[in-house]
Amino acid sequence: MGSLLLFNGGFMLIAALVSGVYNDGATLDITLAAIITLLLGILAMFYTRGHDKEVKKKEGYIIVTLGWIVMSASGVMPYVFSGAIPSITNAFFETISGYTTTGASILDDIESLPKGILFWRSLTHWIGGMGIIVLAIAILPLLGIGGMQLFAAEAPGPSADKLHPRITDTAKRLWLIYFGYTAAETLLLSVAGMSFFDAINHSMATLSTGGFSTKNASLAYWNNQPLIQYIVIFFMFLAGMNFVLSYFAFKGKIQRVLRDEEFKFYGILMIIFTLVTALVIYFMANVEVSKFYPMPFGEVESSFRHALFQIVAVITTTGFVTADFTSWTPFLTVFFFGLMFMGGSAGSTAGGIKVMRHILIIKNGLLEFKRTLHPNAIIPVRFNNKTVSEHIVYNVIAFFVLYMLLFIAGALVLSLLGLDFISAIGGAASSLGNVGPAFGDLNPVSNYSSLPALGKWWCGFLMLAGRLELFTVLILFNPYFWKRI
Repeated sequence: MGSLLLFNGGFMLIAALVSGVYNDGATLDITLAAIITLLLGILAMFYTRGHDKEVKKKEGYIIVTLGWIVMSASGVMPYVFSGAIPSITNAFFETISGYTTTGASILDDIESLPKGILFWRSLTHWIGGMGIIVLAIAILPLLGIGGMQLFAAEAPGPSADKLHPRITDTAKRLWLIYFGYTAAETLLLSVAGMSFFDAINHSMATLSTGGFSTKNASLAYWNNQPLIQYIVIFFMFLAGMNFVLSYFAFKGKIQRVLRDEEFKFYGILMIIFTLVTALVIYFMANVEVSKFYPMPFGEVESSFRHALFQIVAVITTTGFVTADFTSWTPFLTVFFFGLMFMGGSAGSTAGGIKVMRHILIIKNGLLEFKRTLHPNAIIPVRFNNKTVSEHIVYNVIAFFVLYMLLFIAGALVLSLLGLDFISAIGGAASSLGNVGPAFGDLNPVSNYSSLPALGKWWCGFLMLAGRLELFTVLILFNPYFWKRI
């Protein structure tokens, strides 16, 4: 926890530097927040010096969950000290939405905020996304969580096929790819016409699949600059891929990427869903793209671009918007609601259930027909031409059941707090899947400021549970977990 606080404080100093460069009046406030965070980190490390450094499974669960909570709690300070978000509840919501890369916001006028605060807001995404890569690739397979053992073959652990034997070296390689993608997108967006400040902020939000924008209209601000939106689409797609596949691609193992079953499903589904959406928009949706920047549909390219953008943004749980997709006919509203449960690839910065789990659930369901006809036959589920153990299949099914139960509980609590049916189920699905924009009062051209205080804390819990693969957080509520064995 002390190390994480030092890490967080260091990033706050970078935000303070940006604030100083733009002379936006928030430099001292962000610097004070950084100093307090660094001091707390030093105290934590000093107080716990000489402790047993062996981390077992039980400690692993606690470290992962507490890590996100501690980062979020300290990340509140720049907002509160600067007065950008004076309410602790609102500031915590914005911060945990940032670290969990959800992108849900309570801010009504983003463009009025100091540049240093906007940069810090984007940094929370980038830090959270970087942490998720290491969590998904290096830590979860070791804890045996949520079927992540499936690509333990590409991650460190007891296997002959891995990126590198040491977790720290694996993390460095993946961070390098993450940083490289961010730098590349920043450069391309700058060349395409974005200011450097907007480019770096949107790049951090894209690669983390977060969705915080520096504009009130999000990416709809650049609806008249298609190249910018296509660049963002490309990097959202990369961010929703398993980062291990990016590593293999850079090593020249392109065939390995193309043969990957999850990647094939991920790409094919994107294409199919985009074509369906584009056709519906072109022939049926007589609406404006955005209340901020109206652009009537009717052109093939426009219909295709907005369909592709929103499909990629929702599946990868990035949460950027070029339009209010909830106004694109009732069919597309229900369609996008379903996509909120899909998620990107395992080992990516995307949230949601993940494509890999959907593949396993569908395959296992179809194989049940064969097992019914041949009850004595041993018919295993296969993934990437390898047999998947029953333990992993049960783990994935358990994850899916827990996910749906938590979604129902999430919607019930939000409805109890006064939200209407559409807003309640949309808010629960979006928070749990780390998507960002939802439906009803929480639609893409609105925000979460209308939520009651308890609703914001509840959505914050859903964001954390969804981001950390459910088991990591929910196991802490199991009395058996705290018993000494």
